[in-house]
Amino acid sequence: MGTSVQVTPLCGVYNENPLSYLVSVDSFNFLIDCGWNDHFDASLLEPLSRVASTVDAVLLSHPDTLHLGALPYAMKQLGLSAPVFATEPVFRLGLLTMYDHYLSRKQVSEFDLFTLDDIDSAFQNMTRLTYSQNYYMSGKGEGIVIAPHAAGHLLGGTVWKITKDGEDVIYAVDFNHRKERHLNGTVLESFVRPAVLITDSFNALLSNQPPRRQKDQQFLDVIVKTLRADGKVLLPVDTAGRVLEILLILEQYWEQSNLTYPIFFLTYVSSSTIDYAKSFLEWMSDSIAKSFEHTRDNAFLLKHVTLLVNKAELEKVPDGPKIVLSSMGSLEVGFSHDIFVEWAADSKNLVLFTERGQFATLARMLQADPPPKAVKVTMSKRVPLVGEELAAYEEEQNRKRKEEALKAALIKEEESKPTLDAELGAGDPMDVDTTKKQPSSNAASLQSGAFRDVLIDGFVPPPNCAGPMFPFYDKSSEWDDFGEVIDPDEYTIKDEDMDQLSTLVDGDLNGKLDEASASLLLDTTPSKVVSSEQTVYVKCSLLYMDFEGRSDGSSIKKILGHVSPLKLVLVHGSAEATEHLKQHCLKSVCQHVYAPQIEESIDVTSDLCAYKVQLSEKLMSNVLFKKLGDYEIAWVDAEVGKTNNGTLSLLPLSASAPPHKTVLVGDIKMADFKQFLASKGFQVEFAGGALRCGDYVTLRKVGDSSQKGGGNIQYIILEGPLSEEYYKIRDHLYSQFYAL
Repeated sequence: MGTSVQVTPLCGVYNENPLSYLVSVDSFNFLIDCGWNDHFDASLLEPLSRVASTVDAVLLSHPDTLHLGALPYAMKQLGLSAPVFATEPVFRLGLLTMYDHYLSRKQVSEFDLFTLDDIDSAFQNMTRLTYSQNYYMSGKGEGIVIAPHAAGHLLGGTVWKITKDGEDVIYAVDFNHRKERHLNGTVLESFVRPAVLITDSFNALLSNQPPRRQKDQQFLDVIVKTLRADGKVLLPVDTAGRVLEILLILEQYWEQSNLTYPIFFLTYVSSSTIDYAKSFLEWMSDSIAKSFEHTRDNAFLLKHVTLLVNKAELEKVPDGPKIVLSSMGSLEVGFSHDIFVEWAADSKNLVLFTERGQFATLARMLQADPPPKAVKVTMSKRVPLVGEELAAYEEEQNRKRKEEALKAALIKEEESKPTLDAELGAGDPMDVDTTKKQPSSNAASLQSGAFRDVLIDGFVPPPNCAGPMFPFYDKSSEWDDFGEVIDPDEYTIKDEDMDQLSTLVDGDLNGKLDEASASLLLDTTPSKVVSSEQTVYVKCSLLYMDFEGRSDGSSIKKILGHVSPLKLVLVHGSAEATEHLKQHCLKSVCQHVYAPQIEESIDVTSDLCAYKVQLSEKLMSNVLFKKLGDYEIAWVDAEVGKTNNGTLSLLPLSASAPPHKTVLVGDIKMADFKQFLASKGFQVEFAGGALRCGDYVTLRKVGDSSQKGGGNIQYIILEGPLSEEYYKIRDHLYSQFYAL
């Protein structure tokens, strides 16, 4: 039987909600992506909560909240405890994204869904893999191999390949086939005929995308026009994802055009984000890697962009034209929300969206056509407590401290009570006869119950004591009207500890926080959140330009036709987009296309039968291997037998095998073969879709149209009169293949 595969969506089908899917391979449960939205809506996670404890491994594909935002909460509250796998950039940038979201929320609300410690514990034991690295699962997952491959879209973005018994399950969402400034395109097209492909329909209806250069120029033109008209430009961006591409576009254009308008990148973790980007060049496009190899020029040594981690720093900048890229892209919270409220009333300003706003967010409202003339927003800020509120807060804290101290004292008293009554059970050979009077000079205290039964083992105590005792040291605390008296020296940060703290703040070596973020955490001033509703009149320009970095609809269809999976599962996209892509794929890609609902488990087990066989040593000794790329291949003539433990085995044929026809293995590009023949002195040219070689010989490459899903089997036809030229060209053609 083929490998059993079930797919169960937990979130993100028939809509643009976060992505989260349960994929079971022979009862080994993979949770692929664990996303959440910018609202942190707990109701979206109900399906995940029902299966979290059964998950055996978590695979993360991209470092944004839509793909990993729920991970800390799921591990803290939902019982998710499986090992997590991701690429190094997804691990590092995902961690920063979660920090940024937490700090942005904490500044404007009493956010308590998870803490920074919860984020750290969720990420700390993550297994990081490089592209194309095979990881062999063990235990329950024995025989399963996982490997990440480049997806494009975001730095470290992953197409996951799960393999068992030679059958591939591919998970490819939010991929981009186009090469960009900082990323290569996806390698999805290199997979052919996988057993199952899980992909999204998010952009299925998007078409007619302009070339990259044209789109970049339109983007830059509208920004420069606004700046020259004395306006300010706000780009609401993600924390550490598509913003990297936008920063490079601006940086390179400013360098080429000698512009001096200031550019600011403002998030709680902006300096850490760029530090990591500088160190991830090997994960980026070929042009960035080559540039660094030849000239040691790091693309993310930003000369024209100022990194800010605090809005107060931005407010010190002189008023005038400027560009600010700030999180969050949804405008729900964060610096971008506050800056939008301040800048919206000025018609000279521009708010430029580079991604579609998440559903029911302020960004989505402003992207409507036509946009609203006014919007209601909630302005919140954290302020220190003063006066009566501060006194009430301190009184409450003192009361809590007293309660805790009293509880601790009671526990201590309980622990210090002798437990001999319980230990001396009936029938114990070491029981003490409690009717006998203990030899003691303190009979009065014994009678009053101050001393209970005492176990005397092997010796008689001296007459002046109640019984043998262990030494006891009284560590009772001093108390005053406000509770336990404390020693301030115990809470003073020593110099060596301070050095460690400064390393944590400045060095940021372990994905910790920037200086401003750390000071926010270290600030223990009692505070509260003050909120007010206000109406913002939107007079500034609003513009959306697609810099999401995903393949468009027509490209998706071509890629799916090329990959030609045996079974296709569609997720994440509007109902209209999902249905549109489903109908196209049923006609042109494969016969089995599924678009399941939330918690609808579909069986996509392969119809092929796969068998494991052992190759006997006698057979292997006669096999001749030939190297083909990264593999070694051989032709085997054998008969199937059984081994002692019941598994199938291939044995040498009892009679000598008749010679088989020569099999040629490999593939050539006609353009490459044309150059090869030209180097051998032949006159070669393309004519009518065929390669004309010399005077009479024609070479033609044709696909087998009977093959469902894109003609993956191809034939090369060599035509011409039998002549010396014909045989020479045929020999050259054979030399491009491996003969078995």
